[in-house]
Amino acid sequence: MNYDAILFDFDGVLVESEYEGNRQIADYLTARGWPTSPEAAMAHFMGLSGNDFLGAIETYIGGALPEDFHAAREAENLRVLGEGIGEVAGAVAFVRALPGHLPRAIASSSSTHWIETHLDHLGLRQAFAPHIYSGKEHVNRGKPAPDIYLYAADRLGVPIERTVIVEDSPVGARGAVASGATVIGLCAGSHCGGGHGERLRELGVHHVAHDFAEVARLIEIAQGTGTT
Repeated sequence: MNYDAILFDFDGVLVESEYEGNRQIADYLTARGWPTSPEAAMAHFMGLSGNDFLGAIETYIGGALPEDFHAAREAENLRVLGEGIGEVAGAVAFVRALPGHLPRAIASSSSTHWIETHLDHLGLRQAFAPHIYSGKEHVNRGKPAPDIYLYAADRLGVPIERTVIVEDSPVGARGAVASGATVIGLCAGSHCGGGHGERLRELGVHHVAHDFAEVARLIEIAQGTGTT
C-alpha cells in the first residue's frame, strides 16, 4: 500500500469512547422508559454528531428529547473529560511506532477540546498537533460527507488519493470511502461486535483490520522500529 499520510478517526479508533458513550445513552433511555441496550444504541447512533445525532435519537424514541437529555449528556462528558477513557487496544503503541516523518492527522466528528483532552490522557497530543480537525469546527458538512477528510489531507499538503484512513464507524466509513482515500475499517474497539467488519466491507472500505497489528501489516509499518 503506497501512501504519503495517515488520517485517523478518533472515537472508537484511538479511544473506547464509542462503547462508553453508547452505553451511557442506552442507560439513560432505558431509565426514562425506552429500553435500550448498548448494542442497539450503537446500531442507531454510532458515528453521528450534532443535529444528525439528536435527530436519530428523536426518531428512535418517536418524539422530542426529554428535557434533561442535554444536562445528562453534559454531566457525562464532564466526567469522562476529567477521568479519561481507555485506549482502543494497541492504539498508543501503534501511533508511537509511526515514522516521525510520516504526516498524520485526526479527522473526527468530535470537538477539538474533546479530542485534545483525551489525547492528553493518552500522552499522544504531540504525536498529532497541530493537525487535529473537527467536523463540527473545520467544515460545513460533517460525516458521512467526506469534507473533514478532504480538509485534513489538504492541511497536510497531501493529495487525498495518497492517504490511508483508519475508520471504525459505518457513518465515518461512508465519508472516508467517498473521499477517494484508501480506507481501513478497524474492528478493534469494544463496540465492534460480530458482523461489524462485513458491514464496513459492504460500505466499500478497502481493508478490514481486527487489531492494530493488522493495520501495521496492511500499511507495512513495523511496530517498534519506526520504519516503513
